[in-house]
Amino acid sequence: MEHLEESITLLEDGLLQNEDSIHTGDGTVNIKGEVAIKSEGGTWKACPFVLGTFFCERLAYYGIASNLVTYLTTRLHEGPVSAARNVTTFQGTCYLTPLLGSFLADAYWGRYWTILVFYGIYLFGICTLTLSAIFSAQSAVFFLGIYLIAVGTGGIKPCIWPFGADQFDDTDHKERASKALFFNWNYFTSNIGALIATTILVWNEENIGWGLGYGIAASFIGIGMIVFFLGTRTYRFLRPGGSPITRICQVVVASLHKRKLEVPQDTSLLYETVAENSSVEGSLKLEHTNGLRCLDKAAVKSDIEKGSEEVTKPWRLCTVTQVEELKILIRMIPIWATGIIFSSVYAQMSSLFIEQGKMMDRTIGSFTIPAASLSTFNIVGVIIWVLIYDRVIVKVARHFTGNARGFTVLQRMGIGLFLSMTCMSAAAILESKRLQIAREHGLVDEDVSIPLSILWQIPQYFLLGAAEVFNFIGQHEFFYEEAPDRMRSFCSALALLTNSLGNYLSSFVVTIVARLTRKDGSHGWLPDNLNEGHLDYFFWLLAALSFLNMLVYIVYARMYKQKTYCRNLSQRLN
Repeated sequence: MEHLEESITLLEDGLLQNEDSIHTGDGTVNIKGEVAIKSEGGTWKACPFVLGTFFCERLAYYGIASNLVTYLTTRLHEGPVSAARNVTTFQGTCYLTPLLGSFLADAYWGRYWTILVFYGIYLFGICTLTLSAIFSAQSAVFFLGIYLIAVGTGGIKPCIWPFGADQFDDTDHKERASKALFFNWNYFTSNIGALIATTILVWNEENIGWGLGYGIAASFIGIGMIVFFLGTRTYRFLRPGGSPITRICQVVVASLHKRKLEVPQDTSLLYETVAENSSVEGSLKLEHTNGLRCLDKAAVKSDIEKGSEEVTKPWRLCTVTQVEELKILIRMIPIWATGIIFSSVYAQMSSLFIEQGKMMDRTIGSFTIPAASLSTFNIVGVIIWVLIYDRVIVKVARHFTGNARGFTVLQRMGIGLFLSMTCMSAAAILESKRLQIAREHGLVDEDVSIPLSILWQIPQYFLLGAAEVFNFIGQHEFFYEEAPDRMRSFCSALALLTNSLGNYLSSFVVTIVARLTRKDGSHGWLPDNLNEGHLDYFFWLLAALSFLNMLVYIVYARMYKQKTYCRNLSQRLN
């Protein structure tokens, strides 16, 4: 019944093909450029190579990024402020460079070659970093290495998720249903890599040697590159469709040029190619939607253009599909923007959660727990929640929603936003309790930890892991499925960009709150001695922002019009 409902939906979208066909129907080809044969590759035959290579990349990345501040302070002898600034700049760059990688993938190289090329850059950067750690402590060599890594990871991240999803044919309901599982397992394997890196690899760096630790990370990049290459014959490939930015600009220019023309009531009069597919190579035609009609003017034929060669000029006349591509991106913006607040909440794990932990009892027997190590529970939480989601939640949800995936992608993201609000509420309640104990023991004026175990932080880390599983994975799935066919890497990069903007927003909010609450000689909410402040108020503020963010999301998610393909591919034969 579930498969039948999904099949009907796909048939209505003009997307589902005959399941008995031996070829894929989504435009994918094999390494020889021939239409892909289902039995010869793709699906779970190809995914182990994709999952394996992403595991290696994430292990190497977190082996460097999670302990970078320690290297800067101990080996390069930077102060804490300078080190923190350099770490933030590096991480921000890692989430900005995906825009470059996605552009090259969508426009020119395709995802496969983009991943391989940027893996090469990544390998060169991490080898440079390793040599710097072994033979030299010069800042110039070190920073060359980490920023080559930032470029390398920026080319891989926006391509690896869509490339793995490309292995499942959207026109086959069985493969389409399996695609959601790929997103779950891709996040699962990446977090396994992060867990190994933040425990074993970081311990090796600090206790045996930075050269060895970085050398191990470099070897995993080499292994990941080999693993990815070994899967070549099993992969399905989508050809690049030209520059998405150019197509967007063409619609804007054409609609402005024809701003005085009227859009016909009969939308079948709007310009579209006569071919079965759209003018973008390998892309299906999109159904016209009624919103943003000002952009439809780009597809209106002027009297001069009718019957003339003027129709071939893309900066004056665009197809309906091309116009709809821009409409899709515009409709995505509100959904995308809500991810920035979510990422701001996530940023607390590496900042104020640690500061909160430092002011708690970190001893268990004779062992002192580093406050930053509590983030391990977030990673463990993600791993556990992926398994629970895949094995339990989806099966239970199917009975209530009738959806083969348990929840729609938009529902899944909304649940993640709710859990992020719950996470911040838990952190606020814990901080209120911590401050109460500080007052009871007369420690308010003392910059010391209070007798409350740091293990009480575990619930907020665990809730944040659950929020990630729902929102971050749902976000990647949403931007893959709803993106125009030849803009999927670009949209994946936009999803990653919310991480960068979320960190910047978090820093901005911290700065503003610190200034506004220090009036009239008050210590404010965020003083150097947290026992004198009200970090709980700040966490409640983020919980309130998360609640408002969730309300905005619900409004726009309910209004969101999903991408639909032309039901009748021959309906526009202009």
